[in-house]
Amino acid sequence: MSLLELHQVSKTYGAGPSEVHAVADIDLEVDRGSLIAIMGPSGSGKSTLLTISGSLEEPTSGEVLIDGDSLQKMSRNDKARLRRRTIGYVFQEFNLLAGLTALENVSLPLELDGVSAKKARLAGIAVLEDLGLADRATRYPDQLSGGERQRVAIARAVIGGRHLLLADEPSGALDQANGEAVMRMLLSACKKGVAAVVVTHDAQLASWADRVVFLRDGRIVDQTVPPPSAESLVQNVPQP
Repeated sequence: MSLLELHQVSKTYGAGPSEVHAVADIDLEVDRGSLIAIMGPSGSGKSTLLTISGSLEEPTSGEVLIDGDSLQKMSRNDKARLRRRTIGYVFQEFNLLAGLTALENVSLPLELDGVSAKKARLAGIAVLEDLGLADRATRYPDQLSGGERQRVAIARAVIGGRHLLLADEPSGALDQANGEAVMRMLLSACKKGVAAVVVTHDAQLASWADRVVFLRDGRIVDQTVPPPSAESLVQNVPQP
């Protein structure tokens, strides 16, 4: 069963001559354990697709399901709970809280969900260590470089065993080595059953994904096909 499903999803802004179709008739399924990369030119609808997938924005038409539950049938409180417990976001603008340290930013989602401050901080330190930021745990966002802030945002997104990760250009402020470290972290999460959708302009990083979906003018125009598994290749070998 797919963790994320989009069925004929469209989003329109404005009306009349000024009407803009941000995404149109999108069908997409993302299975548990898979990493999907979304590529396309600026203005093709990539970010809109992410915000709709994560319940931050309502589609004009169509249906979005997460773990089999329709977002359209959820209350605002249900959606807030879903975002807090199930969905991890990485935004282009980082969205870190200026008055909190890196560790406090990372551990905050767990504390909001009732985890004790001590356990939340221990989990936060572990994730920061994975991204090479343990020595920056007590720094505030304005004391961090752009790349460090992005890694803190990624740490906040993956903490707490969330099932769906949505990342908008997660490597945009990172050099190649740190960008690859981020992709390795996302792949590691996927191996534990997490579903991940990553918007990127970097073809090299997109090559890490199980599938690459190409958008243009709000529509899916192409997508790669996953390579066949070793088991399926053996099954197709003629028997002597």
